[in-house]
Amino acid sequence: MKAYKEFVEYVRHIYNKPEGFISLHEPRFIGNEKKYVNEAIDSTFVSSVGKFVNDFELKIAQMTGAKYAVAIVNGTNALHLALMMAGVKSNEEVITQTLTFTATANAISYINAIPHFVDVDKETLGLSPTKLRIHLQEIAEIKNGQCYNKNTGNRIAACVPMHTFGLPINMIELKSVCDEFKIPIVEDAAESLGSYYNKKHTGTFGLLGVISFNGNKIVTSGGGGVIITNDEELAIKAKHLSTQAKKPHAWDFDHDAVAYNYRMPNLNAALLCAQLEQLNNFVDNKRELWQKYNTFFKENNFANLVPEIDDAISNYWLNTILLNSKNEQQNFLQYTNDNHIMTRPIWKLMSSLEHFKYCPIANIENAIWLEDRVVNIPSSVIV
Repeated sequence: MKAYKEFVEYVRHIYNKPEGFISLHEPRFIGNEKKYVNEAIDSTFVSSVGKFVNDFELKIAQMTGAKYAVAIVNGTNALHLALMMAGVKSNEEVITQTLTFTATANAISYINAIPHFVDVDKETLGLSPTKLRIHLQEIAEIKNGQCYNKNTGNRIAACVPMHTFGLPINMIELKSVCDEFKIPIVEDAAESLGSYYNKKHTGTFGLLGVISFNGNKIVTSGGGGVIITNDEELAIKAKHLSTQAKKPHAWDFDHDAVAYNYRMPNLNAALLCAQLEQLNNFVDNKRELWQKYNTFFKENNFANLVPEIDDAISNYWLNTILLNSKNEQQNFLQYTNDNHIMTRPIWKLMSSLEHFKYCPIANIENAIWLEDRVVNIPSSVIV
C-alpha cells in the first residue's frame, strides 16, 4: 500500500491538486471554443449544414494526410458507415481484436455482420499481425480473389484494427498480412488522433479510417466522429448516405437510397475547429506527462508503464500501466478510487460478452493476460 500511496501523492503533485477528485481524462477548453460556438449560433446554422463543418473536414484531412474527410455525428456511426463503404454485407465476417471498446464490435453488428475475434500484442494492446497471420493460415482460403473462412463458409469482408489508448500498432506488417489474404482494412483510430506509425497518421493505412471526438478524447466536439479516406468515390458516397441520401436540389426532397442521419452538426464542428487548434500542444503536453509517469515508475517498480513501439509516435491519450496480477490490479483500482484518483481497468473481452459468444475466435492468450493487468491512470492535459 505504500507504493499506491506514493502514486496518489504523485498524481496530486503533477496536477497541483492536493485534495478533491482527479478524473481519468477531462476536456480542456482554453482557446477559441466559445468564440466559434457563438459564431455558429449567430449564423443560425447549427445543424449539419454550416461553415464549421466544411472547415473541420478540410482541417482534419490536412492534419492526418488523408485526401478526404467526412464529418459524422460520432465515432461509432462513422465506423458503421465506413464498414458499409468497404463493402461489408450481412452474415459476412469482420476480423477485429477481442480486446477493444464495445463500439468496435457493435458497429460490425449494425450491418448484421459477424465479429471474428483475434488476439492482440502485449506491446501495443492492439491487433497482432503475427497472430492474425497464423490464424488466417489455419482457417482462410482465397476464392475468386476474396477471403473466406473455411470453417463457416462466410466471406471475411474486412479487418478492423484498433489503436488502443492512442498506441499505434505495426500497421505496415498488418497491412502486409491483410493484402496477402485479400482483406480490406478499416482502421478504428477512434483514440489515436495525433498518433503516427512510420511517420504516417493512424487511420490512413487502410481503405478507410475513423476517428472519434467524444467528450473524453484528446480533442472533443462533445460527440463527433470522422471518416478519412484517399478514395474519392467512397468519400462522396459516405457523405451522401450520411445525409439521408438526399439528392442536391434547391428545394426538392428526393432521396435515392435508404440512408442515415449521421452528419455532424455545425455547432459541434465549431467547438471541434477550436479544439483542433490546440491539438499539437495537447499531444506535446501528454507526451511530457508520460515522461513524468515514466520517471515515477522507474523509481517505484510495482507496475510497468506501457510505451510506444519503435517507429511509433503515440498521443498517449490514456496512460496505461501493467500490474503483476489480477489481484494487484483490483487492489490498485480499489485504493486509488477510494482516494479520489480515478483509475479504470481495460474493457472486458468482447468474446466474453453474452451477445458475442457465438462469434468465431482465435487463440486470445495475450488478451486474457492483459485483461487481468491493465489499468488506465489520470491522463488529462496539465494546465
